[in-house]
Amino acid sequence: MGSIRFEGVRFAVFSNDHRPRNVHGSYAEVVVIVDVLADGGVKVAKRVNAIKPGNASRADIRRVLSVAAKHFNELAALREKNHGTT
Repeated sequence: MGSIRFEGVRFAVFSNDHRPRNVHGSYAEVVVIVDVLADGGVKVAKRVNAIKPGNASRADIRRVLSVAAKHFNELAALREKNHGTT
């Protein structure tokens, strides 16, 4: 596992994660699985459990996505460090 923190959001990559490349962003009591896209963008993963808890505030979700977008290069590098180039 590797992790990094930006602006109060902790991002983690787990060794058992699979494609598409993603990171797990934690802020307050919210965890969001964020896809790190090849085009340089980020989005909430298309998974049933991509946002925990299910009733997480939209503001907290937006915060995780905003910070992820701002630090895209660092998150892509973290993912590649732990999984190789994808």
